[in-house]
Amino acid sequence: MTGVTDTEVPIAWEAEGRGPAVLLVQGLGYGRWGWEPLVSLLSDRFRVITFDNRGIGASGVPPGPYTASQMAEDCLSVLDAAEVERAHVVGTSLGGMIAQEVAIDHDERVRRLVLLSTTPGGPGAHPMPQVTVELLGAVAAMAPEVALRRLVENALSDTAPTSVVDRIMHHRTSIPQDPSGWQAQAAAGMGYDGAGRAVQIEAPTLIIHGQDDNVVDARNAELLGELVQRSRVEVVPGGHLFFWEHPETTAAIIASFLEEGA
Repeated sequence: MTGVTDTEVPIAWEAEGRGPAVLLVQGLGYGRWGWEPLVSLLSDRFRVITFDNRGIGASGVPPGPYTASQMAEDCLSVLDAAEVERAHVVGTSLGGMIAQEVAIDHDERVRRLVLLSTTPGGPGAHPMPQVTVELLGAVAAMAPEVALRRLVENALSDTAPTSVVDRIMHHRTSIPQDPSGWQAQAAAGMGYDGAGRAVQIEAPTLIIHGQDDNVVDARNAELLGELVQRSRVEVVPGGHLFFWEHPETTAAIIASFLEEGA
């Protein structure tokens, strides 16, 4: 099932499978294709809903900057279009910040919350690892496709198969993002400060982080765990996109957590 929301900013979405609804929220520069490794593994037990955030893919690209709160409203528009009153919400990276906002401001729509490779933001959060800061400074001098590949490799661990890098590169080059959309999404992540609000999250929450994450410092998982009262933290092998490296393990962890409350 596919559709586009009838809202001020049209959001393209699709659903696969049957069972309790699970809304998957992607991060900066990744459309709904970014959940490719997990959808088939979860859709035999859940109705999996994926969508393109504003600024990418088949969704609208309104002028930026965006905020995580605005993007959280897009999540609700997708749930409404899919006729889902309450869903499990899973967010990664920027999508994890967006998912936090959904859980804070719209608790009645969230059954359980899963946060992957993300941060509470704010001055108390651990900053971006230096290796990525240096890479971002260097990519401007690289050929575009070389730069993109370096960024994809940086989001994975050193042991990630080349086939995973190639598959992500296929998506990112065949469905390129509007540069203005990327900048607008980036502003939502850079400006996010949910640390003072995360304590308001009431949904049972699972926080998962790759131990070799070069993009978001893994210590932010522990910070989130301290802020969100009904939460637990799991640090797993892999980088920022650990669910691309270990999809079966990740899907099993998520499914087990979501079914705890069944």
